[in-house]
Amino acid sequence: MAEKHPVDEVLPFGRLTLLGLQHMSIMYAGSVAVPLIVGSALKLDQATIALLVNADLLVAGIATLIQAIGVWKIFGIRLPVVAGATFSVVNPMILIGSQYGMPAVYGAMLASGVFGLLIARPFAKLVRFFPPLVSGTLLVVIGVSLIGPGASMIAGHDTQSPDYARPSHILLALGVIALVVLFTRFLRGFANQIGPLVALALGLVVAIPMGLVHLDGVSSASWFGLASPFHFGPPTFPIAAVLSMCVVMLVTYTESTADLLAVGEITGKPVSDADLARGLATDGLSAVLGGVMNSFPDTAFAQNVGLVQMTRVRSRWVVAVTGGVLLLMGLVPKIGAFIAAVPEPVIGAVAVVMFAMVAAVGLQNLRKVEFSGNHNTFVVAVSIGVGMLPAVALDRFGNSIFFKNFPAWLQTICGSPITITAILAFTLNLLFNHLGSRRPDPDLVSI
Repeated sequence: MAEKHPVDEVLPFGRLTLLGLQHMSIMYAGSVAVPLIVGSALKLDQATIALLVNADLLVAGIATLIQAIGVWKIFGIRLPVVAGATFSVVNPMILIGSQYGMPAVYGAMLASGVFGLLIARPFAKLVRFFPPLVSGTLLVVIGVSLIGPGASMIAGHDTQSPDYARPSHILLALGVIALVVLFTRFLRGFANQIGPLVALALGLVVAIPMGLVHLDGVSSASWFGLASPFHFGPPTFPIAAVLSMCVVMLVTYTESTADLLAVGEITGKPVSDADLARGLATDGLSAVLGGVMNSFPDTAFAQNVGLVQMTRVRSRWVVAVTGGVLLLMGLVPKIGAFIAAVPEPVIGAVAVVMFAMVAAVGLQNLRKVEFSGNHNTFVVAVSIGVGMLPAVALDRFGNSIFFKNFPAWLQTICGSPITITAILAFTLNLLFNHLGSRRPDPDLVSI
């Protein structure tokens, strides 16, 4: 009888549960930051943001369970992969929501999920066109472009408001960031991994006497409930919004591919094209579920990949526990209401650190790229320079106005730095490293 691979090992119940909770704790703050930032930017009320948080946890739990356990030969990579809301969706969702409304946000997400399901298998075979040159550049822009929304949560959303950039709010945020730094530097093991979560909790405590915490929504929320499908009404499908979200799906697939391949390498179970296709299809399915259940597209969370490497625990059943816990949390509206009550300066502080970490991961990816004797420096420079233009030309409310005199459909597609960078990085890499008479070095153009 063949020996069971460590990936398929079922650990004792106590250890299985503890390790599953550890995975949940280090992805939790990052995952719920997405609905909090999107809801805040679109000026949704606290009850609606709480609904988004619960839906986010529910869909993340389902996607994580599918990745770990698998469904037929279609979904799930069957490796210890934790799914959570992707940061790459934040800017496009805010842009679409402000221009077309929430029904268009979820209609476009639903359409992008179907698109993702259709292209999962072909994309898995074309992975060499999305090397570290492309994925690293994308991650840098995703992280850097989202620091702006994080700063708006700290300082305020209207630069001309008398309450904008109140010193007390900024000092509170800086204090939370300082706590994250201290916990990361001096704590060890599990405590180190949940440092951002602890800093967020302490920031919440400090904010109470400042009058920034309002718990009325928590007391009125029920203990059990499921968000109704299409909460914002029947979905709509503006072409520009759909195209923009389809580009985001390609970005999500690029992001997930690197993490899924890394998990395969860490666990000693190489990922085939078919395995990768099942993992990516699960991301696409999460977007379909998100479009129906008012949630967000999911991707493989890099911090959980790092935890697998650090603990050397390779069992996929550990993250199956994580998925089950997330799913149950998504069915408890009081949890969503409590998270929605966390003051914006506190959430913004943790979010800024996390977004900067995303950019740092992009820089790590770019370290794998050879920049001598080729045009790769030019590819990165143009992709980041042009891609960031919409993020730095803003109105008083933090909305991009760089393309404001262009047609609305073009504003939706080009108003997101992530969309522009994805198109440019892919096209320029293809132009300089694949097309023409120059034969590319495989080390420069494949993962």
